[in-house]
Amino acid sequence: MISKSPRSRNPAGHAGLLENLLAVVSALAELFESRFALLAQESKVAAVQLLILVGCLIFALLLCALGYVFLITGVVVGLAHLVGVSWPWIALAAAAVHFVFALVLLLVARSRITKPLFHATLAELKKDREWLKNLDATNQSTS
Repeated sequence: MISKSPRSRNPAGHAGLLENLLAVVSALAELFESRFALLAQESKVAAVQLLILVGCLIFALLLCALGYVFLITGVVVGLAHLVGVSWPWIALAAAAVHFVFALVLLLVARSRITKPLFHATLAELKKDREWLKNLDATNQSTS
Protein backbone atom coordinates (compact mmCIF):
# COMPACT_ATOMS: atom_id res chain seq x y z
CA MET A 1 0.00 0.00 0.00
CA ILE A 2 1.24 3.39 -0.85
CA SER A 3 1.53 5.48 2.21
CA LYS A 4 0.17 8.93 2.06
CA SER A 5 2.31 11.80 3.19
CA PRO A 6 1.28 13.12 6.55
CA ARG A 7 -1.02 16.07 6.40
CA SER A 8 0.49 19.38 7.26
CA ARG A 9 -0.77 21.06 10.36
CA ASN A 10 -1.42 24.18 8.33
CA PRO A 11 -3.47 23.05 5.35
CA ALA A 12 -3.63 26.56 3.86
CA GLY A 13 0.18 26.70 3.68
CA HIS A 14 0.53 29.83 5.84
CA ALA A 15 3.64 30.39 7.87
CA GLY A 16 3.54 30.32 11.61
CA LEU A 17 3.72 33.20 14.06
CA LEU A 18 7.50 33.11 14.36
CA GLU A 19 7.99 33.19 10.60
CA ASN A 20 5.53 36.07 10.27
CA LEU A 21 7.29 38.04 13.02
CA LEU A 22 10.65 37.48 11.35
CA ALA A 23 9.21 38.63 8.03
CA VAL A 24 7.78 41.79 9.61
CA VAL A 25 11.07 42.59 11.36
CA SER A 26 12.97 41.97 8.12
CA ALA A 27 10.58 44.20 6.16
CA LEU A 28 10.87 46.96 8.77
CA ALA A 29 14.66 46.71 8.72
CA GLU A 30 14.66 47.02 4.93
CA LEU A 31 12.28 49.97 5.15
CA PHE A 32 14.44 51.79 7.70
CA GLU A 33 17.61 50.99 5.76
CA SER A 34 16.13 52.43 2.57
CA ARG A 35 14.88 55.51 4.41
CA PHE A 36 18.27 56.11 6.02
CA ALA A 37 19.98 55.72 2.64
CA LEU A 38 17.56 58.26 1.16
CA LEU A 39 18.15 60.61 4.10
CA ALA A 40 21.92 60.32 3.69
CA GLN A 41 21.70 61.05 -0.01
CA GLU A 42 19.38 64.03 0.46
CA SER A 43 21.49 65.41 3.31
CA LYS A 44 24.52 65.46 1.01
CA VAL A 45 22.51 67.37 -1.59
CA ALA A 46 21.22 69.74 1.10
CA ALA A 47 24.75 70.34 2.39
CA VAL A 48 25.94 71.23 -1.11
CA GLN A 49 22.99 73.59 -1.57
CA LEU A 50 23.68 75.20 1.80
CA LEU A 51 27.36 75.69 0.96
CA ILE A 52 26.42 77.27 -2.36
CA LEU A 53 23.94 79.56 -0.58
CA VAL A 54 26.51 80.62 2.04
CA GLY A 55 29.12 81.19 -0.65
CA CYS A 56 26.73 83.34 -2.67
CA LEU A 57 25.78 85.39 0.41
CA ILE A 58 29.42 85.98 1.37
CA PHE A 59 30.31 86.95 -2.20
CA ALA A 60 27.27 89.26 -2.37
CA LEU A 61 28.33 90.99 0.86
CA LEU A 62 31.85 91.40 -0.51
CA LEU A 63 30.52 92.91 -3.72
CA CYS A 64 28.25 95.26 -1.74
CA ALA A 65 31.20 96.39 0.35
CA LEU A 66 33.28 97.02 -2.77
CA GLY A 67 30.37 98.86 -4.36
CA TYR A 68 30.08 101.03 -1.27
CA VAL A 69 33.78 101.84 -1.40
CA PHE A 70 33.52 102.81 -5.07
CA LEU A 71 30.41 104.88 -4.37
CA ILE A 72 32.13 106.82 -1.60
CA THR A 73 35.20 107.28 -3.80
CA GLY A 74 33.04 108.61 -6.62
CA VAL A 75 31.20 110.98 -4.30
CA VAL A 76 34.48 112.25 -2.83
CA VAL A 77 36.02 112.87 -6.26
CA GLY A 78 32.80 114.40 -7.59
CA LEU A 79 32.44 116.76 -4.62
CA ALA A 80 36.11 117.74 -4.82
CA HIS A 81 35.73 118.55 -8.50
CA LEU A 82 32.40 120.37 -8.00
CA VAL A 83 33.53 122.47 -5.03
CA GLY A 84 37.07 122.97 -6.28
CA VAL A 85 38.68 121.63 -3.10
CA SER A 86 41.48 119.10 -2.90
CA TRP A 87 40.06 115.57 -2.72
CA PRO A 88 42.00 114.53 0.43
CA TRP A 89 40.03 117.09 2.48
CA ILE A 90 36.70 115.71 1.18
CA ALA A 91 37.94 112.16 1.90
CA LEU A 92 38.82 113.17 5.48
CA ALA A 93 35.36 114.70 5.94
CA ALA A 94 33.73 111.51 4.59
CA ALA A 95 35.86 109.43 6.96
CA ALA A 96 34.83 111.65 9.88
CA VAL A 97 31.14 111.22 8.98
CA HIS A 98 31.63 107.44 8.86
CA PHE A 99 33.36 107.43 12.23
CA VAL A 100 30.54 109.47 13.77
CA PHE A 101 27.96 107.01 12.41
CA ALA A 102 30.05 104.10 13.72
CA LEU A 103 30.25 105.74 17.16
CA VAL A 104 26.48 106.24 17.24
CA LEU A 105 25.92 102.58 16.31
CA LEU A 106 28.37 101.44 19.01
CA LEU A 107 26.56 103.54 21.60
CA VAL A 108 23.22 102.05 20.54
CA ALA A 109 24.70 98.54 20.75
CA ARG A 110 26.15 99.31 24.19
CA SER A 111 22.77 100.51 25.46
CA ARG A 112 21.12 97.35 24.12
CA ILE A 113 23.67 94.97 25.59
CA THR A 114 23.32 96.36 29.11
CA LYS A 115 19.73 95.11 29.17
CA PRO A 116 19.62 91.52 30.41
CA LEU A 117 18.70 88.86 27.88
CA PHE A 118 16.20 86.10 28.72
CA HIS A 119 14.63 88.19 31.48
CA ALA A 120 11.60 85.91 31.98
CA THR A 121 13.72 82.76 31.97
CA LEU A 122 16.12 84.19 34.53
CA ALA A 123 13.19 85.21 36.74
CA GLU A 124 11.75 81.68 36.58
CA LEU A 125 15.14 80.15 37.40
CA LYS A 126 15.45 82.49 40.37
CA LYS A 127 12.02 81.37 41.59
CA ASP A 128 13.07 77.74 41.16
CA ARG A 129 16.22 78.32 43.23
CA GLU A 130 14.20 79.99 45.98
CA TRP A 131 11.72 77.11 45.94
CA LEU A 132 14.58 74.58 46.23
CA LYS A 133 16.11 76.52 49.13
CA ASN A 134 12.75 76.57 50.92
CA LEU A 135 12.29 72.87 50.18
CA ASP A 136 15.72 72.08 51.66
CA ALA A 137 14.98 74.21 54.72
CA THR A 138 11.64 72.43 55.19
CA ASN A 139 13.26 69.00 54.86
CA GLN A 140 16.01 69.86 57.34
CA SER A 141 13.60 71.19 59.94
CA THR A 142 11.41 68.07 59.77
CA SER A 143 14.29 65.61 60.12
